[in-house]
Amino acid sequence: MQILHAPSSLCLSLLTSKSRPKAGLLSPDNHIPLSDINCSVRPQRIESSIWVSGKRSVLSSVTTKAASVEAGASALSTGAAESDVLKALSQIIDPDFGTDIVSCGFVKDLHINEASGEVSFRLELTTPACPIKDMFEQQANEVVAVLPWVKNVNVTMSAQPARHIFPGQLPMGLQKISNIVAVSSCKGGVGKSTVAVNLAYTLAGMGARVGIFDADVYGPSLPTMVSPENRLLEMNPEKGTIIPTEYLGVKLVSFGFAGQGRAIMRGPMVSGVINQLLTTTEWGELDYLVVDMPPGTGDIQLTLCQVVPLTAAVIVTTPQKLAFIDVAKGVRMFSKLKVPCVAVVENMCHFDADGKRYYPFGRGSGSQVVQQFGIPHLFDLPIRPTLSASGDSGMPEVAADPQGEVAKTFQNLGISVVQQCAKIRQQVSTAVTYDKSIKAIRVKVPDSDEEFLLHPATVRRNDRSAQSVDEWTGEQKLQYTDVPEDIEPEDIRPMGNYAVSITWPDGFSQIAPYDQLQMIERLVDVPKPSGTQA
Repeated sequence: MQILHAPSSLCLSLLTSKSRPKAGLLSPDNHIPLSDINCSVRPQRIESSIWVSGKRSVLSSVTTKAASVEAGASALSTGAAESDVLKALSQIIDPDFGTDIVSCGFVKDLHINEASGEVSFRLELTTPACPIKDMFEQQANEVVAVLPWVKNVNVTMSAQPARHIFPGQLPMGLQKISNIVAVSSCKGGVGKSTVAVNLAYTLAGMGARVGIFDADVYGPSLPTMVSPENRLLEMNPEKGTIIPTEYLGVKLVSFGFAGQGRAIMRGPMVSGVINQLLTTTEWGELDYLVVDMPPGTGDIQLTLCQVVPLTAAVIVTTPQKLAFIDVAKGVRMFSKLKVPCVAVVENMCHFDADGKRYYPFGRGSGSQVVQQFGIPHLFDLPIRPTLSASGDSGMPEVAADPQGEVAKTFQNLGISVVQQCAKIRQQVSTAVTYDKSIKAIRVKVPDSDEEFLLHPATVRRNDRSAQSVDEWTGEQKLQYTDVPEDIEPEDIRPMGNYAVSITWPDGFSQIAPYDQLQMIERLVDVPKPSGTQA
């Protein structure tokens, strides 16, 4: 169910590597080979002239050659037409990353019929919540339609299937979730649950598939803030999994829906409950799972961050200095766990009366968090009776008043969250790659402009796991000569936002944190390319 209209600003698209296009992606340098062009009409005429009679062998030979020339010309023409279309589409630039949509790999299923002047293709964006997908569609129609031989353009818009960037590290229920976003305050009573719920429904209104996980077992807020028809979680008896309840198209899981009310139990038990609720739920395909974190920075919060690799975090605070002190602890916790904080929401900032704006709790806490920790976005929420009332009525404010001032603030927050998540996924997916042409590992650590090269053998020799170094004595078990100079990695995969997993030919899987890679001796004399980049 659509709640909000998608805003028409900033596109939030994930860039692929700028290396050679992958199979299936279309680009000016990766068009269809001539041998693959289907010229089935001409050969049928040729065959009919060959099989008539031996007396016509000379005529059939001439006909065959003529048809071959025509077929070759048709293939060349089709290749040129495809190149024209892709060149036209490459004029469309993603405003966030400054790269054209062809290089991004967005153009799929390109079909051209020159005889009728028909051109059709699909633009596959990385998220259905892209705020300017309509603008992309319009621009694609316009740039292709101006080609002199084109009479009709058919553009289809789609989004990539939901899938986490490192699904192998996740429980089965979480493997089809693209982004997991934590909403945290580390202090109770600042409006964290209000922000989490309204952010989730804003993302849903932008076209994304969304779920909310209420991680506060001691005081679950979700059952009060939403009104699903089914207020109890159900179990799948065959799989032993939890089926989430749903409200206005958003999937919901909370301990408050388990029929137990609020929990009275010790910390280790709570951690186990949260783990079970989060990892055994049948979330299905989600673009965003918003996690409403409980207050504090203790065992429960650390368990959550370790059970699932969070994509990003949104910090909620209020103007008071006391709130800033607690929030700063939370930001430092996320920093240590390599979870980027992408936005700060300062709640209960001000109210308007008699034509004036009043700040009853002072000013500056949110901006202080942004300045001190380098968080890119700050959003102010006013003191509004309707915002508070909507939390008690079971109808989120952005759903009750989608055109109101509060909804506009959450739309801007939603845009920044989608934008930053896309950037993070792109940075993580391309942070460490193997360049086969120069037999070197390329490293570009997220949030850093520096790129450097490492020799594969050097990386392998610097492994610090128990298999390579004795944990008790610190003695080096892996000897220099044990690693051949020409060793090459078989696979490199992201591992959270802090490391990569490198698989070597001997089957060993090495965990290489970015911090460690930055300390390894670097390649200075770069070898000349010997082939194509892997």
